[in-house]
Amino acid sequence: MTTEKTTTQNTATENHQPKGELTFDDKVIQKVVGYAIENVTGLLGVDGGFVANIKNKIVNTDNPTDGIGVEVGKEQVAVDLDIIMEYGHNAHDIYKQLTEVITKQVRDTTSLTLVELNVEVVDIQTQKEFDASQTSLQDRVTDAGSTIKEKTSDGVDAVKKSTSQAVNDDDNRVK
Repeated sequence: MTTEKTTTQNTATENHQPKGELTFDDKVIQKVVGYAIENVTGLLGVDGGFVANIKNKIVNTDNPTDGIGVEVGKEQVAVDLDIIMEYGHNAHDIYKQLTEVITKQVRDTTSLTLVELNVEVVDIQTQKEFDASQTSLQDRVTDAGSTIKEKTSDGVDAVKKSTSQAVNDDDNRVK
């Protein structure tokens, strides 16, 4: 007859989990969604230009998450997108791709479940029209910087000229 020996360990301290919770700011989920949709065929952009922002070009917005609305719970996420689709593509195919990539990326990145995806097509354009309509924030800042530099330089030159004339006038008056 074999006798089994049972060893009892105090596992209460080993299994102790600290209290607290993991949460995600809306902006984090918006960025995850933005990265996920970067390569969706037929999607030119999200209203506010987030798709282009992912490619390091902030387009037509000071807020790179414009056009992506999210509602984040403890276990689930709902997403609203306002998109610009490319002419010649099917909106239902784009929606299907969006659903697949967002569901996967949100789950893989955060372990949250996508429970709702609402997509509104706010514009349809050709790739050429879309490219022509984009002005990057960097381009606008560069243009503004150049204008300020020119105006400042003009102002400095004007002050130098005025000062030079004043000095010459003073030299002529005072002897």
